[in-house]
Amino acid sequence: MTQNFDRRSFFRYSALAGVAVGGTAVLAACSSDDSSAAGGTSDDGSTYGTVAVQLSWIKNIEFAGEYFAIEKGYYKDAGFGSVDLVAGGAAGTGVEAGLDTGKVWIGMSAPQLTAPAVLDGLEAKIVGATFQKNPFAIVSSAANPIRTPQDMVGKKIGVQDSNQLVFGALLSANGLTEDQMTIVPAQFDPSPLANGEVDGWVSYVTNEPITLAGKGFPNSNFLFADFGLPLVAETFTVKQETIDNERDKLKAFLKAEILGWKDAVANPAESARLAVEIYGKDQNLELAEQTAEATAQNTLVTSPDTEANGLFTISQTLIDENIAALAKAGIDISADELFDMSVLAEVYAENPDLK
Repeated sequence: MTQNFDRRSFFRYSALAGVAVGGTAVLAACSSDDSSAAGGTSDDGSTYGTVAVQLSWIKNIEFAGEYFAIEKGYYKDAGFGSVDLVAGGAAGTGVEAGLDTGKVWIGMSAPQLTAPAVLDGLEAKIVGATFQKNPFAIVSSAANPIRTPQDMVGKKIGVQDSNQLVFGALLSANGLTEDQMTIVPAQFDPSPLANGEVDGWVSYVTNEPITLAGKGFPNSNFLFADFGLPLVAETFTVKQETIDNERDKLKAFLKAEILGWKDAVANPAESARLAVEIYGKDQNLELAEQTAEATAQNTLVTSPDTEANGLFTISQTLIDENIAALAKAGIDISADELFDMSVLAEVYAENPDLK
């Protein structure tokens, strides 16, 4: 059984048909028979030319590593003429749709989005993950905290329409049913929680808890990932033909990404500045909030496994847990169908100093 999800149903993606930057469609230099794939040079003189990278959301702190990779010249050093970061959100496209149409070369997605597309015939794989844990959480008042799924029993929980599926998967993973609580239809503004209209709220741990605290509402939260849904997030997803025919290009890109994210993890304040002042300057982002989100985000990016094996790596244990979590959401797929960690393994084998 397959299910289709949008960005906020599991990871806040939209699923519109086109990718645009400044109103102009972006076409990536991503075909397997272009000059860069053959080891030549592109029209701009670089090894790999220009590629379009589909982001999973608007240009905020979530993509600090990509901002550093541009600012520090890591992409250029890796052989790319330029890298176009294509914003997601309401005006964007789902990564899998962008890959299928050839409008993007690589994208940041999530297992529960890529898996249904693969089962429906898209030949694509996840080759790494920025977030070792997905950010979905239940946030509640510090005065009346909900610390576990079982604590939701008898409570009012605000759930957005597009998050019903992931919330249902959380309940299923913990032996709970909707009739054990009151589900209150919600939007994405958590004011009803602050106003006492609900007891809990489906949120991102890197977003709503921080904005609520900034507005004087002390709160508590727990991660879905800690209670039966240990899904990775911000996954690097590419077509199988990219792995097969543009392997060196993909490795060069991942190396630049690792360098960018090492900088982002080391410097949350600069990550926030790049988001607020440059890449997301049209989003009216707040520096203090973005800095706090960058700091919180680092706890999702790094883990004992990434400290041992390198950023973006996904251990076999975690892969197996993701496959089991997908099954709880009604998505039956094998690890080999969804993940290919061999490319990243080669990157680290060839560049051991990256760890």
